[in-house]
Amino acid sequence: MSQFGDALNLPLRHAGKVRELYDVTSDGEPAILMVATDNISAFDHVLATSIPDKGAILTQLSLWWFDQLDVPNHVVSTQVPDAVAGRATIVESLDMVDVECVARGYLTGSGWVEYQASGTVCGVPLPEGLRDGDKLPEPIFTPAIKAPMGEHDENVDFATIERLHGTELATQLRDVTLRLYADAERIAAARGIILADTKFEFGHRDDGTLVLGDEVLTPDSSRFWDAAAWRPGESLPSFDKQYVRDWLANDSGWDRSSDTPPPALPDEVVGATRERYLEAFRRLTGADFAL
Repeated sequence: MSQFGDALNLPLRHAGKVRELYDVTSDGEPAILMVATDNISAFDHVLATSIPDKGAILTQLSLWWFDQLDVPNHVVSTQVPDAVAGRATIVESLDMVDVECVARGYLTGSGWVEYQASGTVCGVPLPEGLRDGDKLPEPIFTPAIKAPMGEHDENVDFATIERLHGTELATQLRDVTLRLYADAERIAAARGIILADTKFEFGHRDDGTLVLGDEVLTPDSSRFWDAAAWRPGESLPSFDKQYVRDWLANDSGWDRSSDTPPPALPDEVVGATRERYLEAFRRLTGADFAL
């Protein structure tokens, strides 16, 4: 269901978990108005409670990152309708590659779960004795195949991406992903933040150019840790939605295995989550967030 459709009166192309896409034109060419809502998702559910200003924070942080990265990106204009000012951009209509391009520099999350079972992450063997939160010997490419809404993306090995998309494109995705991760990790580290992992999405222009799209290096698509408080195996204080995941898993009383949807977030969790997003924005950009 669209949140902004009535105000925009534009053809709705797609309403996802946290973004809405509308068909527009820019300089006579087909384009997309990409709107970030304040929805937050966790464990493949869109939660009933939103996080105030989240969409605008992520949109503006993505724009900042696009300016830092040496790669073609999909942004055409930030001149958008007043109803979605600050939380939307006009972007190119690309032929998106159906791969979540994940780079991991640290072991945690689903990678940690797989490592404990097999000593690998997406088929990449790792040294023995690593802890949750340990830095990897070198960053690794751990792609995932995008799943339908309500289902979990499937982590796969590089050979699967080669089989689905060919060796040339698979190699290009891997190399660009790892290069961008290395650049972003260095930028974040200079600001006291560890970029543990992140995901990128890419699409092709009509001429075949590979273009970075979607959101980029936000607290929704990345794990950001406070470098000063990072303690592998003990403490991984984050500036992302892991706080919400932890509350749902440990404090809410919700049974993830049931058919019951997640409970509403209490005010204190909403406020603390918003502050984490704001802190990530401030620490990375060096500026206060403002609409």
